[in-house]
Amino acid sequence: MNKILIIGAGHAGGSVAALLRQYGHEGPIVLAGEEASPPYQRPPLSKAWLKGEATGEGLLLRPESFYAEQGIELRTGVTAMAIDRDGKRVRFADGTDERYDVLVLATGSTARRLAIPGADRPDLLELRTLDDAEQLKAALQPGRRLAVVGGGYVGLEAGASARSLGVEVVVLERMDRVLARVASETLSRFFTYLHRAHGVEIRTGVEVSAFEDGGVRLADGSLVAADAVLVGVGGMACDTLAVGAGLTCDNGVVVDETARTSDPSIYAIGDMTSRPMPVYGGRMARLESVPNALEQAKQAAAAITGRPGPVPEVPWFWSDQYDVKLQIAGLPTGADRQLVRGDPAGGPFAVFHLAGDRIVCVEAVNAPADFMGGRQLIARATPVDAVKLADPAVSMKAVAL
Repeated sequence: MNKILIIGAGHAGGSVAALLRQYGHEGPIVLAGEEASPPYQRPPLSKAWLKGEATGEGLLLRPESFYAEQGIELRTGVTAMAIDRDGKRVRFADGTDERYDVLVLATGSTARRLAIPGADRPDLLELRTLDDAEQLKAALQPGRRLAVVGGGYVGLEAGASARSLGVEVVVLERMDRVLARVASETLSRFFTYLHRAHGVEIRTGVEVSAFEDGGVRLADGSLVAADAVLVGVGGMACDTLAVGAGLTCDNGVVVDETARTSDPSIYAIGDMTSRPMPVYGGRMARLESVPNALEQAKQAAAAITGRPGPVPEVPWFWSDQYDVKLQIAGLPTGADRQLVRGDPAGGPFAVFHLAGDRIVCVEAVNAPADFMGGRQLIARATPVDAVKLADPAVSMKAVAL
């Protein structure tokens, strides 16, 4: 029976291993990851874990006993170094190697580093792994000051958690608004107001020139004093193995709708991939999200076991900050206008991105019905009446033309 080797024991890797058994694969499965822990959930790291509201066992995707019960060999703390595609083997840093019939790459993404003096300081913090979260958690003592470099979702979530622990927070963003790369201006304004209302200092349009003892040096020469510095300026696909093996890569490992790479014996899933988006005409995108990891795990497991592939999903994301839940469905690809439903200043609201009379993306703040309704309308490419859509008194079911 085919032996399946999975490199990367994160959310994607752990999920595809379980799905392979669920879908009927009876051959050997080896799940190998760099971290010491079995597969765990990463979204709580910036929220519940930092605030002490989650346990290590509660983070696990499945109990550790699950893998032995399912006949899945779990190898933790091992680093894959090279893929021998001709010999169908993977070499590890500890000198061992593993044979495979089918290889699944699920190595995720890594934090982007700034090319400035001090960027290699050991005391700089990032937030990608459980170990990272533990270091950040230890630094969040009441009365201390945290500088967050980068006004993206992870930085803002960590900043919100830090404030709840009595830590002073300053967010430094080089663009003219937070979330500039990933959200509408309406959403940026809302979260800027929200964080400032909770005592966070947000500084936009500032350039970081160096990391030093005592804080962050800006391009204008000033020093932003801080006891700890968290850098969150985006992620890059962990595609070193794939590049070394000669697989096609372009902002991640290029895969098809079954998660198969340019080598028919190798699949890739999760943050590390550049994948087609059927809902958007096959446009290629690299998505860093749990829903994306799960969808691609289903695609790969189905293809490997000969089952029909899953129905293509509308990509979706979420973020929890203070008592606010943000839910996003879709991508603003091809949008020519935006429409706000509700009141960003005083209650639940949603920002709809439209291309003609069709919704392509919705950003919903404490508005789950708008999120769910928008997601369904995106999936069906249903034309909508913009006047009805702008009226919160009209149900999402009634906005379709």
